Amino acid sequence: MPEDAAKIKERILSVLRIKGPGFPSPIASEIGLSILFTSAFLSELLSEKALKISSMHVGSSPIYFLAGQEPQLEYFAKRYLKSKEKDAFLLLQEKKILKDRDLEPAIRVALRAIKDFAIPLEKNNELFWKYYIAKDEEITVAEKVPEKEIIIEAKEEPIKEIIEIKDEVHKETKKIPKKKISEKKKSVPKKPASKTDDKFFNKVKEFLSNENIEIVNVQGFGKDELYLIIRENDQEKLLAAFNKKKISESEILKAYRKSQESNLNYSIISIGEPSKKLSNIIEASRNLNEIKKIN
Repeated sequence: MPEDAAKIKERILSVLRIKGPGFPSPIASEIGLSILFTSAFLSELLSEKALKISSMHVGSSPIYFLAGQEPQLEYFAKRYLKSKEKDAFLLLQEKKILKDRDLEPAIRVALRAIKDFAIPLEKNNELFWKYYIAKDEEITVAEKVPEKEIIIEAKEEPIKEIIEIKDEVHKETKKIPKKKISEKKKSVPKKPASKTDDKFFNKVKEFLSNENIEIVNVQGFGKDELYLIIRENDQEKLLAAFNKKKISESEILKAYRKSQESNLNYSIISIGEPSKKLSNIIEASRNLNEIKKIN
């Protein structure tokens, strides 16, 4: 290996030691090389196991770090994780361990996406999520969870087991007399609509699988809408899926705003069709070149 290449690699490692974890662009600025060459040297160092790489990305770039710098990834999590992924990270950071089936569906999905911070553990066929740097004495569950780690492969259908969400309603520990139920009928909270979400999520997942489209990440999750980062023909884009029989201009604007946040092009799918008014607008705009204002 040429001496200059060895020196460049040592400079990269020195930057990471001093500055902490980073991605190609700032590292390239520090060593005075182009991002392309810096990325190539980072890849070599990774293959040589001289450094590690995160599953989290800043834009399209992963984060490179040295062994022992894992706690410093928290800075990037708080700064760059979006929406439910950040909520899941902060909840896990606070609680140290979470029982999967006690969580709302969107948080369960997000925990599977933040692989740098959420470690899956199993106890009595129950799935738990442990904060990646939590110590045994910090873990508070009824019984200590054994350190049996579950491997969740990222390359084979990233959210393969995410959709197996049952419609769970929290039950009262004490039996309430029928008379009391009648008196408080109006104050009983509505049953969660997670089952409807699950069916729709399954339908979207099946559709994408049939189209050979890969789900890269979950961007957002709501009662009647789902936002995914997908990869189609080696290109990433935002997919907005709406669980509605008719979509209107408001859904288009929602998808557009989400795409602007991700800096990606976007597509829309739904269980129904665009409204007649929206279809006419789309059709009318196909051959529209521009709109000018006359002074």
